[in-house]
Amino acid sequence: MRPDRPRSPVAGPSTGPTAPFPIQLSGPIVKGFGRGSKELGIPTANIPLAGLSVGGHDEVESGVYYGWAGIDVDQQGKRLDSPAGHGGGRGTLLAMVMSIGFNPYYNNTVRSVEVHVLHTFAQDFYGARMNLLILGFIRPEYDYVSKESLIVDIRVDIEVARRSLEREAYQKFKLDEYLLRFDGEEHENAVAS
Repeated sequence: MRPDRPRSPVAGPSTGPTAPFPIQLSGPIVKGFGRGSKELGIPTANIPLAGLSVGGHDEVESGVYYGWAGIDVDQQGKRLDSPAGHGGGRGTLLAMVMSIGFNPYYNNTVRSVEVHVLHTFAQDFYGARMNLLILGFIRPEYDYVSKESLIVDIRVDIEVARRSLEREAYQKFKLDEYLLRFDGEEHENAVAS
């Protein structure tokens, strides 16, 4: 259960990420449970959990994290590698907040990776690649007594991620070339930097 105390407006030290962060994770965007947009009004881009088992991060704690996402789509969600895309683009770089876990409110039996990027896209982009640079931990996974209380906490998580990433020590990670490199197999096995 969620503790009854005020939440900090930021997460992580002001001097920047500390071990084990940053963590790199990459994968294709796959269909999730379909609850983010429809039930919660907070769309997510889901990627396979398998990437966390590479580089010794399979034991990462279930919970909510923040960082940067690079996606091989344009600002509307059009795939850059498709005939309909404009090709040769570098992708879109965005702030993100993500959940790794079982989502106890929904009684999931398998862990999932659900990423909410802080941007509104005009269309879905299943199959596009997403590279994540996870920079910090916001909170552990909680169970909720209602969907409304879950939504309230997710909205707080989004604001904590936004404020945390606005700090100079976290802004510099937007320059990491890994985020917008969509050139092949090395992303299948991303490891911690």
